[in-house]
Amino acid sequence: MKKTCFFIGHRDAPDTIYPALLAEVEHHITELGVGEFIVGHYGRFDRLAARAVKESKARHPEVELTLLLPYHPAKKPVQKPEGFDSLFYPPGMEKVPYRAAIVAANRYVVDHVDYLIAYAWQLGSNAYKLQEYAKKLENDGGVKVSSIVL
Repeated sequence: MKKTCFFIGHRDAPDTIYPALLAEVEHHITELGVGEFIVGHYGRFDRLAARAVKESKARHPEVELTLLLPYHPAKKPVQKPEGFDSLFYPPGMEKVPYRAAIVAANRYVVDHVDYLIAYAWQLGSNAYKLQEYAKKLENDGGVKVSSIVL
């Protein structure tokens, strides 16, 4: 079974985290056996994460990159961006209020992946709350969290 990894981070993440992010992606592929990465598309951290996976895919073409869609594709159409292999809309999201869709989609993915790479340090932010939620799951034998701290 293919291991999966999700990313969560602040939308205003600095470009300076890119080397650490790329190193984490490489580590997850070569040491942890991750074959699929899932990333959102609503901020700089997501763009940096996607860039790191795309760069790693040049060395590891078997790796897949999936774009998380928090909004139903019929209501908010999204074309698959270059370098992505697939789009993913979590089941049951049709019932989630529009304002809560991103948070709900992120939480769904955290509940279903093997690993989380996080850059979240702003207390009270949704990224930080999700990272803390994932750490609780990790303590119960769930998703394993790698935090990028600079």
